[in-house]
Amino acid sequence: MTCFKKISTFLAIKTYIIVGFFCCFSITSFSQNIKESDSLERELKSGMYEGEAKLDLLRKLAGEETDVEKQLQYSQQLIIEAKELNNSEREFDGYLQQGNAFQQKGDLTTALESYFKASKLAKENDLAVEEAEIDLAIAAVYSTMNDHDSSFEYYREGLTVLRKLKDTVNILTAELNIGDEFYKIKELDSSLHYANIANELNKTLENENSEFHEFKDFFQAYINGLFGLINVEKGEVDEANDFLNKAITTLSEYGDYEAVCEYTGALSDMYYNNGQISTALKYAKQSLELAQKNGLKDEIGQGLLKLSNIYEDNGNIRRAFTYYKDHIKYRDSVTNVAEFQKQNKMRTEDAVYDSEKAKEAAEEQQRLLEKQKRQQYYIIAIITIGLIIIGFLARKFLMQSKVLEKQKGIIEFEKHRSEDLLKNILPEETAEELKEHGTVKAKKFDNVSVLFTDFKGFTAQSEKLSPEDLVKSIDYYFSKFDEIVDKFKLEKIKTIGDSYMCAGGLPFPIEHQAARVCQAALEMAEFVKVTKRSITHNLAKFDIRIGIHTGPVVAGVVGTKKFQYDIWGDTVNTAARMESSGEIGRVNISQHTHELLQSYDVFKFEQRGAIEAKGKGKIEMYFVDYLV
Repeated sequence: MTCFKKISTFLAIKTYIIVGFFCCFSITSFSQNIKESDSLERELKSGMYEGEAKLDLLRKLAGEETDVEKQLQYSQQLIIEAKELNNSEREFDGYLQQGNAFQQKGDLTTALESYFKASKLAKENDLAVEEAEIDLAIAAVYSTMNDHDSSFEYYREGLTVLRKLKDTVNILTAELNIGDEFYKIKELDSSLHYANIANELNKTLENENSEFHEFKDFFQAYINGLFGLINVEKGEVDEANDFLNKAITTLSEYGDYEAVCEYTGALSDMYYNNGQISTALKYAKQSLELAQKNGLKDEIGQGLLKLSNIYEDNGNIRRAFTYYKDHIKYRDSVTNVAEFQKQNKMRTEDAVYDSEKAKEAAEEQQRLLEKQKRQQYYIIAIITIGLIIIGFLARKFLMQSKVLEKQKGIIEFEKHRSEDLLKNILPEETAEELKEHGTVKAKKFDNVSVLFTDFKGFTAQSEKLSPEDLVKSIDYYFSKFDEIVDKFKLEKIKTIGDSYMCAGGLPFPIEHQAARVCQAALEMAEFVKVTKRSITHNLAKFDIRIGIHTGPVVAGVVGTKKFQYDIWGDTVNTAARMESSGEIGRVNISQHTHELLQSYDVFKFEQRGAIEAKGKGKIEMYFVDYLV
């Protein structure tokens, strides 16, 4: 939750102390003015500014530019020219705005690199205000990265400097951010402690700093918001409702709809947890509608997912699926569509700018030739301007046509993509049933062969490997198992840790299903043996046990947070016992599976007799292999 950090950006508009300007502030009332940045850009291009005056102009441009790429360009230019003039404060501003731009792009690592350079400059040149400023900026990035220990460290360093400066306004902001950080890690008592400190500081603003008295309600709204979120976590419904609705009322007036969406979402969660489903749905829909009205992309995605979860938990699978599908479409397409619209806007603005430059050149020519060719020039100017307008309108119409065509293609592409995603989660027949009816009925299958695998020594191997190499190793084996399952037209059920489970004979019957499962098992065992003998394989090497049993099962879709296809029954339990009772590198099968395979002349069997199986008593077991 970053809304509290917007306080600092809000203050940056009022003062030159831009502590915390690192945040992307989306409030309409306080957003950067595009016309202002365009005006500053024209002043820079005029060449009228030099030396310190040019540095000041670059600082304003880097701070007020809404285009991230231009902000990076101006901040880099500011750094270079500040170094040439040996101006440490403006060089600091350059690195600060460069970090802000990288943070808006989501490149947090590079943002930190810029902030650390700014921090070094502040400390080397005894820039106390700037040192506090950059400490809070670094803390905010670490907070976004969920590195809470580092975030606390830099918040407290910045707070130490601010207390020496007796800067009440920014001390309040830092205390509130620390309270927010404790809220994130659910240390509610500590969060409440810092919220109370901020609340008391806000009461002193009227007496200590009349310049900021007009913003007292603005500060109080975020303080109330934190109080309300803490009350939600503690289950204090009345207090949470009171604080959050006060915050919502005030911030709606200021236009901070991002924070309003967050607080209405919190109220929805609270009422849902208390069993007040209709009220929870009201707030969830209110949050989504507000986000859609104001183009808040993250909040739109979160709102769609929240409604999907509420409807799914209450058994309305059709509506849950609709919202979840919209969530997937929005999540996957918003980045591409936004980038396309941004490029289209840039091309249009460039065309307008070029048109204005051409007009200015024509007017200049008119002044130079006015005495000699006045009448002739007017005719030429009119024709030229007419052609420019016609060309501009034609280009604009063509671009709008391309936009509509591309958007139509994007929608169609995302529709197929969502359907493919659902089919990756569920068998195709089950996915179609879910799309058509909104629910999936459980089905019984009388003759299904269930296969289990398990790696021996997995725990010991996992202790020797890094998490990345362990995941790569498991993926290497399971990806091959997936290929084998597809080859024999079986159905993968799931993986549990280092165990792999598949079945033959569902979601629809297939011929020779027991033999197919047996062939898949033998191919998996051979793949594991070959991998273990390979001298070029650098990942983990395992031994494997495989077990198979054939019998009736029940299959269906379960899950409250996401859909999952699964099977149940004594057949599943017996197949698991076949695996655990087997031996390394061998395929262990039950009596019933053995009877089904005897009619095939490609297998040989080794009778093991009746072996004790946990929870099942003694079971007849056989090893199976190919005839040589």
